[in-house]
Amino acid sequence: MIQGPYLLFIGDAIDQIAVKVANGVAQWRPELCMGQFRLPSCQADLGLADMTMEQAANHGVKTVVVGVANRGGVIQESWLDSLGQALDLDMNIAAGLHQKLSDIKILREKAKAKGKHLYDVRHPTQEFSVAKGSRRVGKRVLTVGSDCAVGKMYTSLAIHQALKQRGISATFRATGQTGIFIEGAGVSVDAVVSDFISGAVEWLTPENKPDHWDVVEGQGALFHPSFAGVSLGLLHGAQPDALVVCHAPGRPHMRGVPDFALPNLADVIAQNEHHGRLVNPNCKVIALSCNTKAMADKEAEQYLTNLAQQFAMPAIDPLRHGATVIADILARL
Repeated sequence: MIQGPYLLFIGDAIDQIAVKVANGVAQWRPELCMGQFRLPSCQADLGLADMTMEQAANHGVKTVVVGVANRGGVIQESWLDSLGQALDLDMNIAAGLHQKLSDIKILREKAKAKGKHLYDVRHPTQEFSVAKGSRRVGKRVLTVGSDCAVGKMYTSLAIHQALKQRGISATFRATGQTGIFIEGAGVSVDAVVSDFISGAVEWLTPENKPDHWDVVEGQGALFHPSFAGVSLGLLHGAQPDALVVCHAPGRPHMRGVPDFALPNLADVIAQNEHHGRLVNPNCKVIALSCNTKAMADKEAEQYLTNLAQQFAMPAIDPLRHGATVIADILARL
């Protein structure tokens, strides 16, 4: 588990999009976020108190979380003095970038000397077994998508929040770096060797009490030519009882691949149920979760109403509505 509370390091981010990791943590775990650290050239703002490393240490911060997602996922040289100072002041560092903190000599040596942790959350440290597919006790809901970056993490967190508000036993199971920072633990499945993705998800969602729900954060999309492999591995490893399809209407093509149009939602539902039933014959889509932020209120409401009628299931925007209606369905399963 990553030790809180956090100082969110957004360094010299060029815009708000570059700090999407920090934004997610600040939104979903505000109680863990003591403040933000910005270098003079930073063009982003989380709306948190600006702190120096000394102030953060004095306020009891345990871990400095690198909340920047930059091109190539590298740790910038301009960050090293500040991150080194964090270790000198007895704080840990966590990052979800492709480049490991532990591969940077100055940080590795400082952390060892001070007895501090470098959390490289994108890179699993444990070994996983090949999946068995055996049925296990407990309930699981997995978010799947018509495309990448359609709100699977946000939807999963909203479902988890709604279940907890109803007093239903539930755990959010993080499968990406932002989710791991939010939850404090998890497995970044896109960094797991392909043969072991399903096994890693089985490990992440073990047998549990019969009425306990694991809310599993989805990744990628079955119809995406770049990332379908991780999506299928998640489906098989999670062995979900319920699926929630996430969708962003209005996109001209699948993200990053202009040669591929968005799939029909009926096909998305059918294919995810088909592949999910390999390991759970009762797997079914129970709701649609849509990112309608580009729509005006009336347009969004009409779109969701039409979708719900077309597919005979709830269609919501969790940012506008929360996920209570999905929690109500899960409570009856």
